[in-house]
Amino acid sequence: MNQRLNSLIRYLLLALAITTALIAVLAILVWTVNFQPKDIHPAPVVCSGQPQSLNPGQTVKVLSWNVQYMAGKGYWFFYEGGTDTAPAESDIRQTLDQAARVIKVENPDIVLLQEVDEAARRTHYTDQLKLLRERLDGRYPCRTEAFYWKSDFVPHPDIWGPVGMKLVILSKFRISEATRHQLPLIPENWVSQQFNLKRALLAARIPYGDTEFVVMNTHLSAFAQGTDTMKRQIKSVKSILTGHTAAGRPWIIGGDLNLLPPGNAYSELTEQQKSAYRPQTEIKPLFEAFKVIPALEEVSNDDRRHWFTHFPNDPDIRAPNKTIDYIFYADSVKRTSAHVRQADTWTISDHLPVVAEFTLPRGSKYPPTQSLPRFPGEE
Repeated sequence: MNQRLNSLIRYLLLALAITTALIAVLAILVWTVNFQPKDIHPAPVVCSGQPQSLNPGQTVKVLSWNVQYMAGKGYWFFYEGGTDTAPAESDIRQTLDQAARVIKVENPDIVLLQEVDEAARRTHYTDQLKLLRERLDGRYPCRTEAFYWKSDFVPHPDIWGPVGMKLVILSKFRISEATRHQLPLIPENWVSQQFNLKRALLAARIPYGDTEFVVMNTHLSAFAQGTDTMKRQIKSVKSILTGHTAAGRPWIIGGDLNLLPPGNAYSELTEQQKSAYRPQTEIKPLFEAFKVIPALEEVSNDDRRHWFTHFPNDPDIRAPNKTIDYIFYADSVKRTSAHVRQADTWTISDHLPVVAEFTLPRGSKYPPTQSLPRFPGEE
């Protein structure tokens, strides 16, 4: 009897050891195939040709645009409630052509793009930034980029392959350095979090007189309902902006914040559309602390439709219906013009480009002999 009991115990211990080893191997595999960014780390900067120099008092034109991985508007994707999983390669090429056309016509000095794919199965393993730059004919000699979704394999039945999606900054001016800031993640189980998006803020430094002009690009979380993710991400973004302000650096930040502006925007949505947002928008601290395009009065008056930036892919929605894309800017930077390019962009993406011109300050808070303070974590 004791011999049988001892044998059973040995078998159970062996099974437990094997199970533990398998779990460890699977955890290592999950960790290895997924992007593991640091909280703050340098982002690659590439400059070629002869970038322009940025001068004090100069006016700079900026375009910010979520290009929806160049999928176009002919699809309703599974994560939005539809059934489509990926755009056709021919549609991607056509969308790249149209996106390049808009950028050429607007001719901004700086381009901020969100949702640019690279080596993703859904977009046929192409490098969309490379293809876009070819269409822009060398207009932007400097660039920096940062992934915020990257995995060698995502085992979701509607993905089932590699993903790669990044923030991109294109500049006619020389970029001296760039930094990727990791933003707070959606709280979920460890395995799901590994395969999910790791939202980020990309900051590029452009030499400017005795200081630097900091240009930032971000894309905050979607599908974070029922958590405090958006509140924590806004707090993180605000901290970074406050740091640059305290250091006397002029700055701008553009992107898809996935948040409604303060005011009545929430009440104007259908009940189904309201499920993605809160009645009291989490973006309010940024509106209270900084200047923004579109301004609160612009998204609150009778002409607010001119500032709508989001046109959902849901076929029941026939026109842009809300503002969730913005450009915030420092007090030292003067807005000279701004608009959302709507007329000829409805078929390119589910977002519309926000375009603005800014005049930079002529003076610097710091003399040339004084070293510039760095934002905490960027030493």
